[in-house]
Amino acid sequence: MALTRHCYQCGWEYPLRGNPGRTEVCHQCGADLKVCLNCVHYDPKVAEQCREKRADLVQEKHLANFCEYFDFARREWRGRHASAREEAARASLKKLLGD
Repeated sequence: MALTRHCYQCGWEYPLRGNPGRTEVCHQCGADLKVCLNCVHYDPKVAEQCREKRADLVQEKHLANFCEYFDFARREWRGRHASAREEAARASLKKLLGD
C-alpha cells in the first residue's frame, strides 16, 4: 500500500501539495488537519510527543496549532487506533481460526 497524507481521525486522503493551513479541516469528518497527530515529528514515545526539539510545546495534539515545524506525515492508513502489535495479533487469530 502506498504512503499517503491523510486525516488522523478518519483516514481521508489529503489530495493537495504542500501542507494544510492552520484553519483547514478534513472534508470528511471536520477534524483539524494541521495538528501534531498528522505531523512527521509526532512520536508518542518521546518527551512532549515531538521529535523536533526547537518546537514549542503543544498541549492539545488533536487541535490546530501554529507550529512552524509542521510537516504532514506520509504513512499507511491502518485505522485510528491500529498498531503493528494489534495487527499481528489479529493475523495470528485469523490463522488459528482458519479465516
